[in-house]
Amino acid sequence: MKTKIQGYIEFFIIWGVVGGVIFSLSGALAAYQDNSLPDDYFESGGALAFVQGNSAVSNIEHFLAVPRATNSKTIKVVVTAYSSCPMETDDDPYITASGSWVRDGIVATNFLPFGTEIRIPEIYGDKVFVVEDRMHSRKTQQVDIWFPSKQEALEFGARYSYIEVVEI
Repeated sequence: MKTKIQGYIEFFIIWGVVGGVIFSLSGALAAYQDNSLPDDYFESGGALAFVQGNSAVSNIEHFLAVPRATNSKTIKVVVTAYSSCPMETDDDPYITASGSWVRDGIVATNFLPFGTEIRIPEIYGDKVFVVEDRMHSRKTQQVDIWFPSKQEALEFGARYSYIEVVEI
């Protein structure tokens, strides 16, 4: 059996939640209908983009798992290094995820299909690398270059650069 106080508490909680939702939606609707932004705001890299007129999504490049470049074959990435050390790979450290043996010119990435040829011009000039391995699923917008030794991989470190997609 409910007491009078429990009834009041329940009433205020329910209507507090309903009121908060209505208040939030009215603010979002007002922001969406505000026409004071320039027409090209969302196309020119604004922080939010509206989808189907009712949802806001982040339009910031580092939150996207898929490359944003559509007309260009240049993609900004983090370039890292790995070796065939068992601590850095799975049970078979010398076989890539595509089934080939590791060798110079192999890279691992998650956002390009196997067999894609890329260049990393800022670091390696015209040298062509082939995507034949994968990384942990949390690694996006990252390219991992294979090195024959752990020491070489550590010396390479991590760098911000861009890749050029030669062939998919």
